[in-house]
Amino acid sequence: MEILAPAGSFESVIAGVNNGANAIYLGQQKFNARKNAENFDYETLKKAIEYCHIRNVKVYQTLNTIVFDEELNDLIDTIKVACELNVDALIVQDLGVLNIIKKVSKNMRIHASTQMTVHTVKGAQFLKDLGIKRIVVSRELSLKEIKDIIDNVDVEIEVFGHGALCMSVSGQCYMSAMIGGRSGNKGNCAGTCRLPFGINNNKDYDLSLKDLCSTDYYKQLKEIGVTSLKIEGRMKRPEYTAITSKAYSLLEKDLTPDTNTLKAVFSRSGFTDGYLSGKINGDMFGFRNKDDVLSATDEILSSLRESYRKEKQTIPLDIKISILKDNEITVNVCDNENNSCHLTFDKAEIAINKPSTKEMVVESLSKLGGTPFYVNNIEVLIDDGLIVPKSKLNAIRREFVENISNLRNKQNNFEFNKIEIPKNHIRKIKNTSLRARYSNIDQISQKALDLLEYIYLPIDEVLENEDILSEYSDKIIIEPDRICFGTENKLIEKLKKLLNLGFKNISASNIAHIEIAKELGLNIFGTNFLNVTNSQSLEFLQNYNLKDTILSTELTCNQISYLKDFENFKTGVLSYGYLPLMIVRNCPIKRHIKCSECKSKNSLTDRLSNKFRVTCNRQKYSEILNSKPLILSDKQKDFNKVDFLVLYFTVENQKQCDDVINAYKNQTSLNSKDLTRGLYYRGIN
Repeated sequence: MEILAPAGSFESVIAGVNNGANAIYLGQQKFNARKNAENFDYETLKKAIEYCHIRNVKVYQTLNTIVFDEELNDLIDTIKVACELNVDALIVQDLGVLNIIKKVSKNMRIHASTQMTVHTVKGAQFLKDLGIKRIVVSRELSLKEIKDIIDNVDVEIEVFGHGALCMSVSGQCYMSAMIGGRSGNKGNCAGTCRLPFGINNNKDYDLSLKDLCSTDYYKQLKEIGVTSLKIEGRMKRPEYTAITSKAYSLLEKDLTPDTNTLKAVFSRSGFTDGYLSGKINGDMFGFRNKDDVLSATDEILSSLRESYRKEKQTIPLDIKISILKDNEITVNVCDNENNSCHLTFDKAEIAINKPSTKEMVVESLSKLGGTPFYVNNIEVLIDDGLIVPKSKLNAIRREFVENISNLRNKQNNFEFNKIEIPKNHIRKIKNTSLRARYSNIDQISQKALDLLEYIYLPIDEVLENEDILSEYSDKIIIEPDRICFGTENKLIEKLKKLLNLGFKNISASNIAHIEIAKELGLNIFGTNFLNVTNSQSLEFLQNYNLKDTILSTELTCNQISYLKDFENFKTGVLSYGYLPLMIVRNCPIKRHIKCSECKSKNSLTDRLSNKFRVTCNRQKYSEILNSKPLILSDKQKDFNKVDFLVLYFTVENQKQCDDVINAYKNQTSLNSKDLTRGLYYRGIN
């Protein structure tokens, strides 16, 4: 199993490689999910890739953020550099970025980031059919769920095995962006969830999970067919990369790592095995306290620095040198991968005093310290009475080291075809319609059914009330569970039943939904949880026959106005609601209160006394809602370049829902002392 180490700097690259990592992942200075790491400019990226390739270590570059239209040409230049400098793969989140890569580099190897929220067979199948070579699955999966994907889809699977666990499912967290404008989807997460959040006014860290450690599960992950074990930590110091790479590379050799040092260098109240065991409980929660910080002593860190300061000589060379009278000196060198070079040099001179000996030649050519090479076997053919000065032997050694190094730095030959993305003109003014998403049928009035263009309703609500709703089947868009941990087959059966009852519309909140809907022949309506922030993503979804999509809530209204218009493909925005900021598998409420006593009426309180309601989807997953409702009823003129507005109802009763609908129909203000305009005017960093 590949050990994939993080690198936020060139020193971290060295630390990982010299401690057993088989691959390194890193980012250029733009478009990567660790914006605040040191990251790599052109020269340091070139240096890092050459360093790794010579040592038979792969380099994967992260392009795992959302991208805006105004950034697309910079993105293309970034891809060009990746092709030019010979990265081994690009790691991608944004469907628009995927669309661009397919246009400019048809043979580039692409890995799907965990930010794509792939956690089921159908999601993996969708990407496999697109030519994605590897998928980094969601961190919330159990061993059984990972194995299910591996057994059913012929694609490489990468699993996060060590490091920070986000509370939210990756790619579905909007908390840092909504609260402080720093978007996790843009690589600039502020770590808001690591701050105090307590249940019902209690002071605690109920959104902070311990760091993951999977040393006890290494063999099982390998046995079920995981291709790569990924270590989180591009923001962490090189010593962290060193100890984590060493720990998991020792496991690959069936040796036992030093978990005490692993914990000392970085942990949060110790470690957790995360979701791998399938047991989800309060033991996973923890935060970085004073003892955790003090545990990384200077002595430990100094020892770890020594582990990579000196080059490890791991590549054997077989050398044959012929120093014969009246002949050029010839040198043949071969490494352990059958790379070989044949070099010739000027003839040796006749010795006046002390001739060169076989031992002298062996000694000079074997001085390979500071390189990754060592002499495995050396054969010296030398005639008596000849001399080769030490300076010349040193030059011979330097030249064959350079030649073998160049041969080992193999080229991937990824093609690149430059394209220019023209600036879009401002969109035409639309005849904007109104839609609503409801949590349950009790929120819906007859008046709302008559007024709204479409109604989004959770699948279980539709199933349980299909006799009442059947006459509105054309107006109802079925909302599948946003996350289908181990329940995808049940979802498919439910959809088949509803299809037979005449319901033909489905919303897609992740790519698995698109794959399922395509197979069943359903009409597909995208949601904001697909994170659509650019025109290339719109083009991608239109090509997959989606009817329309709700745009990301991380766009500004000005950016929305300049998105490309596509014929027969509509776009909309969420314009009201307590928006979901996180979707979580480990409910923070359950840590303190039994599910039977909760009834989805509990909240998290932050250090500023803001309350964030936690709602439960039938004990399958929970959503953490924003403390303030998004209200744009009096701002609709700013959104007249989209086709529809969506009112996102969660905890409101029927009267409150109808009052909101009336305000939007009349374009009047809603009586609310505490509201947000979201990110539509602020934007994100």
